[in-house]
Amino acid sequence: MAARERGDGTVGKALEVLDRVAAYDRPVRFSELLQDSAYPKATLYRLLQTLCSQGMVGYNSDTQQYSLGVRLVRLAHAAWQQSSLAPIARPHIDQLSAQVAETVHLAQLDNAHVLYVDKRSADTPVEMFSQAGKVGPAYCTGVGKAMLAFLPDTRIDTVLKQQSYHRFTPKTLGCEDELRQDLLRIRDRGYAFDDEEHEQNIICVAHPILSPRGRVLGAISVTSTTGRSSLDTLSDFVPMIRSTAEKIADEASAWGFPETAPGA
Repeated sequence: MAARERGDGTVGKALEVLDRVAAYDRPVRFSELLQDSAYPKATLYRLLQTLCSQGMVGYNSDTQQYSLGVRLVRLAHAAWQQSSLAPIARPHIDQLSAQVAETVHLAQLDNAHVLYVDKRSADTPVEMFSQAGKVGPAYCTGVGKAMLAFLPDTRIDTVLKQQSYHRFTPKTLGCEDELRQDLLRIRDRGYAFDDEEHEQNIICVAHPILSPRGRVLGAISVTSTTGRSSLDTLSDFVPMIRSTAEKIADEASAWGFPETAPGA
């Protein structure tokens, strides 16, 4: 884990450690955290102790493992209500999922990545990476590309340079130039595809959720598998997806939802 080159001080360092604890998706030992820590042993221990005392991290003395603290549950619930599109979008994505009989995702940008904030599964669920609360890559997911394509010019260069361009599948876009070309096509037609770019056999069509001023609020997608659908078939859902995105945007605007998420 590389240390941040910003003047965030102790708070920033503690949040980095909190991110690392969360990234394991399971209780983790101090020795594991130390292996990929940018901080010396004493500093890492002090930061963990601070997080524990604030209820952000819990420590099990029997197993000698750290895990996310219960205080985060309360904070996450508050953030979901105040800063997430999910409460506004829920009835609309429920309706869309029922109409298309496929999996629907709702996402927002978190810095340069995708944060899945809600998901509705089809009658026959598809096993895939995306789950509400997970963070994924923006450059090779439908919702990610749908949002990237409509970012302002003053922001897009920075965000594209923050993508990893790791090839998850043979179809993953492998560099910034390839992504820029795809984003131009997406902006031209108004929606994006994921053609097995993040996970093999997983495809989707995604539409941005834009404010009345054209700023990116989030994105919504309909996802299926190559075994039961195709990009052409998913394209038939675009009018319904667009309508859903517009309804969510209208309600978000009336509610006063912030036009850009923190760090987006």
